[in-house]
Amino acid sequence: MTENKSILIKDTTREDRERIVQQALYGSCGIDCEFCAGCDIRGGGRTDSIYQPYIDGLMEIREINAGYRAPFVK
Repeated sequence: MTENKSILIKDTTREDRERIVQQALYGSCGIDCEFCAGCDIRGGGRTDSIYQPYIDGLMEIREINAGYRAPFVK
């Protein structure tokens, strides 16, 4: 059984957030993100820079995702 842990900034350390982002993004498109420019091609920037505010404890993932989707949702 998988334990659901909070990914909120208040419940995680910087190291936790780095691991969360890496695990969530690594291979999600079938490509190692380190060598991928897919999000950059779509105008979002490199994945490491997209989620840096979360890693730094400045913005929650949901806020970043909402801002990234906003231009595409009509």
